[in-house]
Amino acid sequence: VLTYHVVGEKLTPKQLENGTFETLQKGTITTQGSGEDYTVNDTSKVVCGNVKTSNANVYIIDTVLMPK
Repeated sequence: VLTYHVVGEKLTPKQLENGTFETLQKGTITTQGSGEDYTVNDTSKVVCGNVKTSNANVYIIDTVLMPK
């Protein structure tokens, strides 16, 4: 489940506006939104986003994503 939450590239908020990304688990997640209002897989809300670390941009969501 953890690797389903990780995309192997740094994503900017602009890329999240209407995106589809492969996760490290080899599943797919979708994102949509704009400004400061983004969702993942139509249900999970991004509560804090674009937190820059040394090797990633982190987006914190309000639910656990489950692979299909």
